[in-house]
Amino acid sequence: MPADSESHLHLEIGHVLFVDIVGYSKLLINEQSERIQELTEIVRGTEQFRLAEAEGKLMRLPTGDGGALVFRTSPEAPVLCALEISKALKEHPELRVRMGIHSGPVNEVADLNEQVNMAGAGINIAQRVMDCGDAGHILLSKHAAEDLGEYRQWQLQLHDLGECDVKHGGRLHVVNLYTGEVGNPQEPAKFRQAVKKRRRALIAVLILCATAVGAGYYFFSQRLAFKAPDKSIAVLPFENLSHDPDNAYFAEGMQDEILARLSKIADLKVISRTSTQKYKSAPDNLREIAKQLGVGNVLEGSVQKSGDAVRVNVQLINALNDAHLWGDVYERKLTDIFAVESDIAKTIADTLQAKLTGAEKQLIAAQPTTDLTAYELYLKGRSLWSKRGGENLRQAIGFYEQAIARDPKYALAYAGLAEAYVLLPGYTATAPQDAYPTAKAAALKALQLDEKLAEAHTALGLLLCIGDLDMAGSISEFQRAIALNPNYATAHHWYGNGPLLALGRFEEAIAEGKRAIELDPLSPIINADLGKNLYNARRYDEAIAQLRKTLEIDPTFYYTHYNLGIALQLKGDVPAAIAEYTKAQQLSDDLVVQVLLAAAKAQSGDKDAAIQMLAEQEELSQHRHVRACCRTLLYLSLGNRDEAIRQLEQGIADHDSLTVSLIKVDPTLDPLRGDPRFEALVQKVVGVEHK
Repeated sequence: MPADSESHLHLEIGHVLFVDIVGYSKLLINEQSERIQELTEIVRGTEQFRLAEAEGKLMRLPTGDGGALVFRTSPEAPVLCALEISKALKEHPELRVRMGIHSGPVNEVADLNEQVNMAGAGINIAQRVMDCGDAGHILLSKHAAEDLGEYRQWQLQLHDLGECDVKHGGRLHVVNLYTGEVGNPQEPAKFRQAVKKRRRALIAVLILCATAVGAGYYFFSQRLAFKAPDKSIAVLPFENLSHDPDNAYFAEGMQDEILARLSKIADLKVISRTSTQKYKSAPDNLREIAKQLGVGNVLEGSVQKSGDAVRVNVQLINALNDAHLWGDVYERKLTDIFAVESDIAKTIADTLQAKLTGAEKQLIAAQPTTDLTAYELYLKGRSLWSKRGGENLRQAIGFYEQAIARDPKYALAYAGLAEAYVLLPGYTATAPQDAYPTAKAAALKALQLDEKLAEAHTALGLLLCIGDLDMAGSISEFQRAIALNPNYATAHHWYGNGPLLALGRFEEAIAEGKRAIELDPLSPIINADLGKNLYNARRYDEAIAQLRKTLEIDPTFYYTHYNLGIALQLKGDVPAAIAEYTKAQQLSDDLVVQVLLAAAKAQSGDKDAAIQMLAEQEELSQHRHVRACCRTLLYLSLGNRDEAIRQLEQGIADHDSLTVSLIKVDPTLDPLRGDPRFEALVQKVVGVEHK
């Protein structure tokens, strides 16, 4: 170093306390100012701060989200100050603060404003020590801890953590300071992650040593097996940072809307929200999640809504190598939220080099409504609809209707209304003839307002299949929906499970079911319905395997248990079927489950079970809808074919199409095949050309 530079460098030992607010960047601007003001008042109120400042032995270095205090008194000063701050923070739970301490060389410098400031390794190392911790931690460098360790009163409060990886590939030995009242006794996340990495590395080394070339080959082949498409993405749940927990629906809505816009891009594979909602917003095991979902990229985010302001923080990550591909923070008025969602979707598409057609650019830039209250009502309805269940669906319908009242031209709200009403008979005692006309009217209104709405085409496609028995019209609507939104898992699901299955086009139905699973791999209903497609195709072993796999996803889903029971019963294992029906009955009061159990018992010789269930059905029918298929199955279990056919005829007359839509393929109706009366019913449902 030149001599003239050396003469201006006056190094001294400073005892540095570095403080910052955890999660500061996720706060709104006004909240950032408030938190800094609170922290400043706490720091200035400590005895150590006042004493050192009065003696002229304290320098302050602000950093935006906190700052550094350089004491020129003793090594104990920053530690005592940290303990005072930690104690005061107990009265301020909204302030999540971490602290780092180190004693090392510092020197005075002049900043751009010609003000005296501080720099040096002492400050840098204190910051890196702090960066190793989480909220509540008071961490010390090993050097600072050794200075304190000479005094007995500190020895019981110092807890060695070992080395931590820091910036530029360095490692620091860090010590955690805590007492029974202050500090954070938990091991910092960085150390836990490091232990996991070292454990994985050790295991990998042992495997390599033990298996040499064979292990290398296996590793290589496994990487190929788990190779996900580059243009594939899962949007994880957005973290709700709003103070009001009632705003959680808004975070869910942001995730849903960004996902919906991305899914309209044919060149991208986009995973449905059903499969991503089980994960937290910023998980540690991104690579494992990517493998489970079959994607190469993940979008993480957080949302904070305060009044008419919103802050959205997003990060796009390559899950296979943890590379940060893109990230941004949007601080906007609520009125700009649609522009934010469109910009995020467009930037992701550009980053992943997905090709966008002109029509797709229009779709992802669309603004569904100009009424923000209507938009929030729609998000609440969508959140409830996704949870299914009778009460949730009814509440969703209420929110959709309120949204429509606010904005009569809100096409998505009409589509939501259609998708809720079409599911209502499956989850409540609502008769199909009471729900389907309302659903159909809502779907048609949605398409009148926006002909390019895939959700509305999907709802209409299902209604035409199970409501009108119009298979050709149903197929046309599903094909249109998939063309508009190739990533809409529900469209593929209902298309395969609806008209394709009803017409006996098994290979196509199964292919659509598998495509739906690719887009929504952890959806219990989609996985279970693939099993249903398989047993309707008489592929019983495959159906049983698929349904057992579905139970691994959700062992409490009663629908899977009773479909597994059907597959087992069709294969001839009635005792195993009864066991599955019994499990389903323990999980749900669905009448269909009770009927299946009674019919299986009758097949095993307990005819009274079916007779008693028929009597209960008769009583129930006096005050609620009872599906004709239930009585059909019971009469078949008793060997009464005439009455079974009469029930099917009654189902068609009552427009209970949900009962008879699968009449052509349903293996439980095989005892009736060949009877002219039954074949006439098949012809009436699917048409002569499909019979």
